[in-house]
Amino acid sequence: MDYPPVPASPSWLLLLGCLIALGPLAIDMYLPAFPAIEAELGSGAQLTLSGFFAGLVIGQLVYGPISDRVGRRRPILVGTVIYTLASLASTQVTSLEALAALRFLQALGACAGMVLTRAIVRDCCKVRAAAQAQSRLMLVMGLAPILAPTLGGWLLQHAEWRAIFMAQGIAGALIGLACLFSLNESLPPEKRHHTLSIPQITHNFGALLRHRYYMGCTLSSGLTLTGMFAYIAGSPAVLITQYGLSPQEFAVFFGVNAAGFIVTSQVNAWLLKRHHMLPILNRSLWVPMLASLAALTANHYQALSFPLFAVLLFMFIASLGFIVPNASAMGLDTQKQQVGAAASLQGALQFLLAAVAATLLSQWQTHDALPLTLVMSVASVSAFLANRWMLSTATEATWRLDGD
Repeated sequence: MDYPPVPASPSWLLLLGCLIALGPLAIDMYLPAFPAIEAELGSGAQLTLSGFFAGLVIGQLVYGPISDRVGRRRPILVGTVIYTLASLASTQVTSLEALAALRFLQALGACAGMVLTRAIVRDCCKVRAAAQAQSRLMLVMGLAPILAPTLGGWLLQHAEWRAIFMAQGIAGALIGLACLFSLNESLPPEKRHHTLSIPQITHNFGALLRHRYYMGCTLSSGLTLTGMFAYIAGSPAVLITQYGLSPQEFAVFFGVNAAGFIVTSQVNAWLLKRHHMLPILNRSLWVPMLASLAALTANHYQALSFPLFAVLLFMFIASLGFIVPNASAMGLDTQKQQVGAAASLQGALQFLLAAVAATLLSQWQTHDALPLTLVMSVASVSAFLANRWMLSTATEATWRLDGD
């Protein structure tokens, strides 16, 4: 069978974007329901978010190596089935522990599309085109944080919180059917690994962890995304409890920040027509670091008003549109023979750090924004330092934009 490169058509990008969006949909859609969930099942709803992140970490470590052996399509189909069933089962829970367990399974399903779409893009595109495609995917993916909290808030007004998981199950089923009929295999048999063993997988992951440029790119995006996930986990308590936003106002605020992320990712795609990815990445990392440190300092001096905090959070989230697509494409380009495993480790490290951040915020309760601003600051400063250290010897010539 012939496996021609898939063009980055709008319909192809839309389908891949929907697959990526399953994860953000599962995260953002139920955030406004935290108070309602805790009122019925008990306190600790943030732990269900930590369980979801843990599922993303474990699942991504599995799907990547498997996809290098069997191709990308079949693991994605299996993942959408798991996601759909776990979402529907979540409508029947009677305890917070059961919900956390099902959220873990839901994440195992969602991460198939989240990790393998990056591998599919790299299968089909060279590095500059891959970065541009990743930026275009942000347009679809970014709509999830805009629409999901709004839809979740609307469902809470007209039904109970369980309807949110019913909606997620329906979305998973529809996307799974679209993949069944429309998603072609991107990895031909001759490019697949013919062995799949635990020692080989461990060896491959070890080699990735020792690869300076791969890890420099992975940590540049992963640590910055840790700050974003700290914002996702910690902002409901800060913005709703401390600043008095309603669930609907919080959804609007969340959507505005996501819109900033969408706009910058599209600007990034335009910039890539004229500029190399490396300087864009390096310069963009200043923004989240300075924004989070400014918020931390203002909070320390009790000067963190809502307008100031809103502007700084917007700057932090919007900067990701310049960081994530470029770092992801550059990192995967260093690993042309094991793209699935490389994408897997990228995602696993990102969400391992996110799980740590969410757990810290769930256990560290104060009456101000100190936990949130401190975690975001540590994450963004660490990303900046990792970038400057690990990519210190990298040049634009390290990534050939016209070659494979």
